[in-house]
Amino acid sequence: MAHRESMMIKLLLGFMLLSCMHHESAIGRFVVEKNSLTVTSPESIKGNHDSAIGNFGIPQYGGSMAGTVDYPKENKKGCRKFDEFGISFKANPGALPKFVLLDRGDCFFALKVWNAQNAGASAVLVADDIDEPLITMDRPEEDGSSSKYIENITIPSALISNNFGETLKKAISNGDMVNLNLDWRESVPHPDDRVEYELWTNSNDECGVKCDMLMEFVKSFKGAAQILEKGGYSLFTPHYITWYCPQAFTISKQCKSQCINHGRYCAPDPEQDFSTGYEGKDVVIENLRQLCVFKVANESRKAWIWWDYVTDFQIRCPMKEKKYNKECADEVIKSLGLDLGKIEKCMGDPNADSDNIVLKEEQDAQIGKGSRGDVTILPTLVVNNRQYRGKLEKGAVLKAICSGFEETTEPAVCLSDGVETNECLENNGGCWHDKSANVTACKDTFRGRVCECPLVDGVQFKGDGYTSCVASGPGHCKINNGGCWHESRNGDSFSACLDNENGKCACPSGFKGDGVKSCEDVDECKEKKACQCPECSCKNTWGSYECSCSGDFLYYKDHDTCISKTAGKGKSSWAAMWIIFLSLAMAAGGAYLVYKYRWRSYMDSEIRAIMAQYMPLDNQSGVVNHVNENHA
Repeated sequence: MAHRESMMIKLLLGFMLLSCMHHESAIGRFVVEKNSLTVTSPESIKGNHDSAIGNFGIPQYGGSMAGTVDYPKENKKGCRKFDEFGISFKANPGALPKFVLLDRGDCFFALKVWNAQNAGASAVLVADDIDEPLITMDRPEEDGSSSKYIENITIPSALISNNFGETLKKAISNGDMVNLNLDWRESVPHPDDRVEYELWTNSNDECGVKCDMLMEFVKSFKGAAQILEKGGYSLFTPHYITWYCPQAFTISKQCKSQCINHGRYCAPDPEQDFSTGYEGKDVVIENLRQLCVFKVANESRKAWIWWDYVTDFQIRCPMKEKKYNKECADEVIKSLGLDLGKIEKCMGDPNADSDNIVLKEEQDAQIGKGSRGDVTILPTLVVNNRQYRGKLEKGAVLKAICSGFEETTEPAVCLSDGVETNECLENNGGCWHDKSANVTACKDTFRGRVCECPLVDGVQFKGDGYTSCVASGPGHCKINNGGCWHESRNGDSFSACLDNENGKCACPSGFKGDGVKSCEDVDECKEKKACQCPECSCKNTWGSYECSCSGDFLYYKDHDTCISKTAGKGKSSWAAMWIIFLSLAMAAGGAYLVYKYRWRSYMDSEIRAIMAQYMPLDNQSGVVNHVNENHA
């Protein structure tokens, strides 16, 4: 009876994953992530079709792949090795890659792809065997046999509809060469210069191959993740899946060992054995601690510390060494300089009969929103609200994240070796290129190259980017002389570039030509443009000319004439003497006039004073006669 109850609880906990989010939520939905498939030939079946990306292998996020479809005459379901039938899908040198079309059924999707990959296939299309909406080809639960090949699948794969599969088979049977393109460039939205992504993970390190793969990914991806986060290029959020225990079993031993907060938040027993080792609630508590580490680190604007904590905890506190506990976790937290008190306050009381705010938010987040479906697969990566499909491997995930940037805004980590192919290295990507100035219009992006006229040293080039780019605006002459003619001789340099908004080329004074390819020196002497006076002799120089006069004569350029050196001196001397003489004369005349005026004024005043003593003037009747007064 106890065994039956234990098995029932295990099943119920597993099925609670979709329905446990919150009681009033809508029915969960699983969104199939798709990529575009385009048939390019034959003409009769050309067109676009949907295909569901397989959740294993490495999809070429941000890229595309062209190939020819091959449908094997034997082993059509691909469940056995193709070399047993003498079948190879390796493409001949110079030929398009082979996309192998296989039928659904009889074995795991991943096994079909693995067998085709070993036979040389570049991609695999699996045709559904019934008419139904597309589903995601998921990886099987790893066992001893499947784990050997699942992690080694490196080619992309996709499921196509039954009708489309029959169309391809018919065309191939008619002898047509079927060519198609697999396109992942729009699989991830890329609206702006920041990517938002989230990883649904687990702290359990004893769940087999899948847990080992997840732990290895976190360790290997940490560096790239922190570069993106510190540079402000990404917004990362970790999440942890939890579910609740059915109400009827909350007081059972099994629910108490796997859940906290009275059955509200649960995780499976790590060893799948309730009687030994760690319990599911230990995993829930550590998941909660890692969430709070992220929240506290994020409050201090150092969200990337989460990656340090998770990787350090994996190394220092593994379950195998019985160190998966609070004491070891606290030591890791202290070593990273995080506030332990804030983290414990964030975690709350796991024994309380009430909701935990942090874990309740996680359960709510598991419900799909917008274009993102419910999170039902662990681990799950979501990039710009689209679920990533494929192998959780550093290079593949970085490609998916980099495909989420708006074109030309990708950070340097997305343009590094192993992430993208630099198409500008070969023939400048077919874009305009100035070899002399070493300037090109080719700009490498994660999705491929674009041809855009560049900005160099503050100077903007203008043109179509493919055949022409011309430096324009102020300062453009310093970039390869603005594309104009220029030449230097004997320390003298001349350029036909005019440093203005028009950016036109015009030969400088003393030269003639188109200003772009050539400017020839003008012989002013030969063309009689200078030195035309009888006494002048003319000598042409590069970009200019020299005029001279014989004997004691000097060349006067403004009037194109020669003047005598001595004549010049005599005239100058007499002019100076006359100026001095006239100045002295004018000064003397002025002094005489002043003197005469002042002397006359003085004499007039004296005479008037004397006469006033002896006789009154007509206008001085009122003046007292002091002489008469004294004799009275």
